[in-house]
Amino acid sequence: MKIFTLVTTELKRLTATSMAKLALAALMLVPILYAGLYLWANNDPYGNLKDVPVALVVEDTGSTLDGETVDYGDQVEKQLLQDASVGWQVTDAADASAGVRDGRFDFILTLGAGFSDALTSASGNSPQQAVVSLTTNDTNSFLATTIAGQVAEKVRVSITEQVGKEAALKLLDGFAEVRTNLTDAVSGAGQLADGSASALTGAQSLASGAQTLTTGAQSLATGASSANDGAQQLNTGLQQLQAGSADLPAQAARLNTGAQQVAAGNADLSNKANGIATTVNQATATANGLHVDIVNAINDNAALTADQKAQLLGYAGQINAAINSGNKTVQTDVGQIGELSAGSAELAAGTQTLADNAPALANGIASAASGASQLADGTSQLADGSAQLATGAQQLTDGSNQLVTGLGTLTTGVGTLKSGLASGLDQIPDQNADQREAAAQTISDPVALDTSAVTSAGNYGAGIAPFFISLAAWIGIYALFLIVKPLSRRAVTALKRPFVATTAGWATPALLGALQMVTVFGIVTLALGYQVEHGWGMLGFMILVSATFATIILALNILLGSVGQFLGLVLMVLQLVTAGGTFPWQTLPGPLQVLHNVLPMSHAVDGIRQLMYGGDLTIAGADAGALFFWLVGALLVSYLGARRLTSHRTLRDLRPSLIG
Repeated sequence: MKIFTLVTTELKRLTATSMAKLALAALMLVPILYAGLYLWANNDPYGNLKDVPVALVVEDTGSTLDGETVDYGDQVEKQLLQDASVGWQVTDAADASAGVRDGRFDFILTLGAGFSDALTSASGNSPQQAVVSLTTNDTNSFLATTIAGQVAEKVRVSITEQVGKEAALKLLDGFAEVRTNLTDAVSGAGQLADGSASALTGAQSLASGAQTLTTGAQSLATGASSANDGAQQLNTGLQQLQAGSADLPAQAARLNTGAQQVAAGNADLSNKANGIATTVNQATATANGLHVDIVNAINDNAALTADQKAQLLGYAGQINAAINSGNKTVQTDVGQIGELSAGSAELAAGTQTLADNAPALANGIASAASGASQLADGTSQLADGSAQLATGAQQLTDGSNQLVTGLGTLTTGVGTLKSGLASGLDQIPDQNADQREAAAQTISDPVALDTSAVTSAGNYGAGIAPFFISLAAWIGIYALFLIVKPLSRRAVTALKRPFVATTAGWATPALLGALQMVTVFGIVTLALGYQVEHGWGMLGFMILVSATFATIILALNILLGSVGQFLGLVLMVLQLVTAGGTFPWQTLPGPLQVLHNVLPMSHAVDGIRQLMYGGDLTIAGADAGALFFWLVGALLVSYLGARRLTSHRTLRDLRPSLIG
């Protein structure tokens, strides 16, 4: 009951006069005004950035890309004015420079004259970065400079995303065109493969015919050589016959017999020569047909270059010309052989007549000797032509074999080309225009930020409310102790009960502080409309915070008097730094981090956050325990101080205090 009496007595003293009531009311309003006005002023500063004056200078004149004019500076200007995240004011460089110096603009964002040229330079051989110039002036506001950096970064990211999307879309469109061309290439490679296979078949037929021609030409050369030997022997015999023409009548019978034999041999030679001529003529016809196929195959082969085609056509033409020339020579020589056969027959008949007409036969022998000489010359030419025909036929065979080998390699290469083109085609995605648009968007902005919050303050004002509520509680209690007596020494002296006096000295500011916290809670929840998840818990915690602060300042005043009151101000400043109300406390220097974990305002801020935002109630309970520890500890210190006064009281302690 003594405690209640002392508290009511102190309250009556504080309201004894109109001036005292006014002073008490003013001090009670200090934390309310501090917390209410400051939180109101900073309720949602980021939501009002649209009122921050910012100069936008666009000097870009556009650029030409793929025959089209692009003006990224104009696009960015329209986007920024439409977004209106800050108070953009389009102006020129001179006005912007003057404005940022005299305070009309907080900062300047400039897009230079080569802005579009730089953004499109990546398509050329001299790529360069586009520059967004930011000009600030800290005399306008340091935080405005920070905001300027954030705005400029947002603009840079937006430009990068837009340009990156356009570049990616062009790249994907290029891939789509490449895929179309590859499809045509695969089809062409298939046709080329079919043509190469047909050409290979024709070349194989040509090689087979050329081999047959070579065999026939070699047989013809052998026969022509035999014919030449016979003709030479005939010529020799006739020469001898002519030399022995004096004995012609006697030898006529023998000559007739030899002539008959020669006629029979020449007839056989003519038959063989005719067979060879027929074979050579057939081989030549086959070679001519194959030559046409080869020419068509070479001309239709798209895999060969023009020089390669010309070289192959030259080889084929030489071979065909050699075959036709050899055939012509053979046909001519065979004709001569036929004439020789006919002459031999006539010679046989003539020898019969010669036997009857020796004188006339002598003259005929001379003529036969001359004809035999011509026959020898003809058969010699036939032998040479047949040899040339055999050589040309061998060259045709060799060329045909080379052609077969080359076409085989070509066919294999074309098949590999077709397979490679088909494999490459499968690796290029087949996308329509909408899919390419979506892919370009993903390439330009590949990462999306998925933000989730365990708890949320809502806005900037609510975010700093726990700090300023705690600070208001300290300031409120500190201000009350300007008029509230920490300890009534008269009561200590009279009652000699230090515990009662200490409790009463604490209860008065604690009750007034609780009233302050109730009012501040109403300002936060009703006037400012902040969401509080655990309303009653937060109100009780705020009252505990105020009561704890009251015991701390009480203890300082009891122990040190006016010096203790001053130390309460110093302790408030120290807690402003270490409480972690604005920046994370982990950013503090090491010694200040230690103080953060010890001083009571840190626990006050953290506990109000947990209760206001719907955090971990276990953490809030731990913070309440830490504050209660401070409360009990400060009360114990106050009690010990009051107890010391009871053992050292004097008559001076009974005198009324000048300030109550």
